[in-house]
Amino acid sequence: MTKPRVVVAGLGDSGLLTAIHLSADAEVVGIGTKPGMVSGQELGIRLARPDFWARHHRIPFERYRKLAGVRTVHGAVTGIDTAGRTVTYKDADGETGTESYDVLVIATGVTNGFWRRPDVQTEAEVDAAVATAHQTLAESESIAIIGGGAAAVGAAANLSGTWPGKQVDLFFPGEAALPQHHRGVWHRVRTLLTQRGVGLHPGHRAEIPAGFDLDQITHEPVEWSTGQPATSADAVVWAIGRVRPNSDWLPAELLDDGGFVRVDADLRVTGASEIFAIGDIAATDPLRTSARNRADKLLARNIRAHLAGRTLKPYKPPRRRWGSVVGTQDNGLTVFAPNGKGYRIPSWSVDTVLQPFIVRRGIYGGIRTTPARSKSKEKS
Repeated sequence: MTKPRVVVAGLGDSGLLTAIHLSADAEVVGIGTKPGMVSGQELGIRLARPDFWARHHRIPFERYRKLAGVRTVHGAVTGIDTAGRTVTYKDADGETGTESYDVLVIATGVTNGFWRRPDVQTEAEVDAAVATAHQTLAESESIAIIGGGAAAVGAAANLSGTWPGKQVDLFFPGEAALPQHHRGVWHRVRTLLTQRGVGLHPGHRAEIPAGFDLDQITHEPVEWSTGQPATSADAVVWAIGRVRPNSDWLPAELLDDGGFVRVDADLRVTGASEIFAIGDIAATDPLRTSARNRADKLLARNIRAHLAGRTLKPYKPPRRRWGSVVGTQDNGLTVFAPNGKGYRIPSWSVDTVLQPFIVRRGIYGGIRTTPARSKSKEKS
């Protein structure tokens, strides 16, 4: 019996996990702009400790055991024919191709700063991007971080922890940072930042000139629309949360006013029963929480139900962000619950229990220490 064909457009965190969950039930084709998993998570660790970050957040597709039956295409999706149920793409060599689908999963994510971009990159280009950002900050005596979300706060914590001799300052527009978390999370993380000597500057909203490129580390003085004098630093990290959905390849009728994909409660794209969306591109709720709350398992379950003619289940988004803010530190990993309470996982258990058993085996279904012989193909 021929298996249904599922095309997953986007192989970031959400798309990769969805492909893994469906690999035994369908003929899965994944199209991704990177040659492996290059996670957008843990910006601070990526900047301050890139080798540590890469061990857990940058993994070749060939190492995922449950991707063995998935054909991956290294390229970017460029268009869709909803009537004909096909998507077009341009691969890493610049050649175009077409993939047909019974079910399409839209997981192309968002662009957000220099660390989350839709560009098709080779392994060497990813290496260079990670190394260049790290080296720029390593050579800077003063660093200004602009933004009040988890990416900005995590960057301040990790840069100050790795280089205690540098002047690290965090500028954010409100009275407190982490406004999408429970207020207790900021109180606890603020203590850590203060202990590490981070300068905290509430009430600072940056003035962004027209055409200014936020997708890079900059060196010019930062002007403030809130009236403070301009701020100068050797390096300025912009993490202001100005995300842009990677949805240029989609027709306008599938998108909301912000360019995000409109979805129903069951993660089906509104008005297109054979198309689903997940991750930061899916307009599930104001925080677009399907990217961080294991909605991939629900999505895979709903796709199987759709193909079998069964009832689909709704996704129920949490009201607040939760999880780690600063990532793994010398004393372990602190995970914050939606109610603001923090739970610390001791450092000894991160590499001996959490990563090998809970993350790599439990969530991803097994990750090899060395790549297996690739079964992926660039074209059908």
